[in-house]
Amino acid sequence: MDITCMIPVVKTPQDYQAYRISPNDTNRLAIVFDSTTADMSLTYCVEIFDVGGKTPPNRHQLAVEMFFVLKGEGLASCDGKTVSIQAGDSILVPATGTHVIENTGADRLYALCIMVPNEDFAELIRSGTPVELDAEDLAVLRRSDRLIPS
Repeated sequence: MDITCMIPVVKTPQDYQAYRISPNDTNRLAIVFDSTTADMSLTYCVEIFDVGGKTPPNRHQLAVEMFFVLKGEGLASCDGKTVSIQAGDSILVPATGTHVIENTGADRLYALCIMVPNEDFAELIRSGTPVELDAEDLAVLRRSDRLIPS
C-alpha cells in the first residue's frame, strides 16, 4: 500500500502574478495555478474587470471555462444569449462557445476563472504586460473587504 502524500501547493494573493493580455484591455488576470504549478492541464486565475471593463469576444476549441463571481455585477454572454451576473453566481462556458464577460456595475468585478484543459491560456496571459494587484484587489482576494467590526 502506497501511503505517500504529496505536499499541497499553497499560495497567497501576494504570490499571484497578474497580467493585462493586451495594453488596452480593461481586465486583468491574476494566475493562481496553471499547468506549471499544478502539474496538470488547467488554468485557475482571478479575473479583475475595471468599471466598464469586458473581455473581447473569445472561444476555445477544447477547453471548458468556468467563472465564479466573487464581487460585483455584470453581464455574461455566450453565443448570443446574455444573462445578468452578480456575486455568488457561476457561469459554465462550453468549448467553442463564443463568450464575453462585462462589468456593468459601479465598482470592479472580480471572478474566479478556471479553464480545463489549459489550451495555452496561461501562456497567453503570461505573454501580456505584468501588472500589480493594488490594495483594493488584495482586500477582495483576502475577503477583508467583507469584515464587519465586532
